[in-house]
Amino acid sequence: MKTKFERVSLLPPYVFSEINNIKAKERLKGRDIIDMGMGNPDSSTPKHIVSKLISTIKNPKTHRYSISRGIDGLRKAQRDYYLRRFNVNLNKEKEIVVTLGSKEGLANLASAITSKGDLVLVPDPSYPIHPYGFLIAGASVKSLRMDNQENFLNILSKKLKLYKNKVKAIIINYPNNPTTKVVTLDFYKELVDICYKNQVWILSDLAYAEIYFDIPPPPSILQVKKAKHIAVEFTTMSKTFSMPGWRIGFACGNSTLISALSRIKSYLDYGAFTPIQVAATAALNGPQDCINDIREIYKKRRDVLVSSFKRVGWQFLAPDATMFAWAKIPQKYYEKGSLHFSKILLKDAGLAVSPGIGFGKYGDKYVRISLVENEHRIRQAARSIKNNLKL
Repeated sequence: MKTKFERVSLLPPYVFSEINNIKAKERLKGRDIIDMGMGNPDSSTPKHIVSKLISTIKNPKTHRYSISRGIDGLRKAQRDYYLRRFNVNLNKEKEIVVTLGSKEGLANLASAITSKGDLVLVPDPSYPIHPYGFLIAGASVKSLRMDNQENFLNILSKKLKLYKNKVKAIIINYPNNPTTKVVTLDFYKELVDICYKNQVWILSDLAYAEIYFDIPPPPSILQVKKAKHIAVEFTTMSKTFSMPGWRIGFACGNSTLISALSRIKSYLDYGAFTPIQVAATAALNGPQDCINDIREIYKKRRDVLVSSFKRVGWQFLAPDATMFAWAKIPQKYYEKGSLHFSKILLKDAGLAVSPGIGFGKYGDKYVRISLVENEHRIRQAARSIKNNLKL
């Protein structure tokens, strides 16, 4: 009996598991670990959303199988959100599908559109599902170094010329995880123009659309005139409404891609539990001040993180968006890389972060710090660094 499986063997060792294993061992010893590694929102889901879930779940009819592409009311609510937020009109029947979080949507779309050997371009550094979703599906994945907007587009144009007509799709993610970079609508316009000319699909991950600070609201690629011809965009309830465990997301845009994703999903799942979908509908249709409240929590934590770490000798830029800081490794540890430094932080200072190498080779001089601990704990982490590390 074979015990090695081709697609599993394509996946590299999961870097973050090394940190998780050390973290678990330290906690078994009774040690208090300040965990700022995983981007797992710690704030409570707003009460009106939870209340809607509770009231709906009491109806036995909602306990049956749901609809894989999402209930009508939720797709309508997402349509209204796009119109309200981006002034983009979407057809809820042909251009919207509800997913079990954006991660599942990306992976299933990769499975739907990929033939063995297809070439897909992915930025480096990048959220792991972006390259590995396509790798698992059998694609050949090539990296594009994440840089400023102009350089990124120049690199993309050169790659498309190099690979001629072999590129099937490109994945983008702004506001970006892990780098926190944001882009303008002009960037999207140029990107759509390049990809339209080269007949390349664009998959846009907009998970952090509502987590931004001191800047205009981030745009959607679907605001670009020709975007619907070649682009689909993924959003999620996880960060916007602090609903990570609820597993509700959306894919919106090109009807051909949405149809392909819907067909794959129809064979694999019956959709999210109906009461969860009803509650998600209430979130999108209900009071939106809770989004501002969640955004303000992250902003305060960001400010405390940047200022307190600066005081102990570790200085990095304050992010404009997302729930992360992308922090360059202090000079003393620079040459040994992000995994080495992350282990030192964990063992010596009791602080868990994500090593940048886990997001790609160009992330190895950075660590990602998640804003998932309160302000007191962030200050505690800074004191621990000061007392236990020499930066």
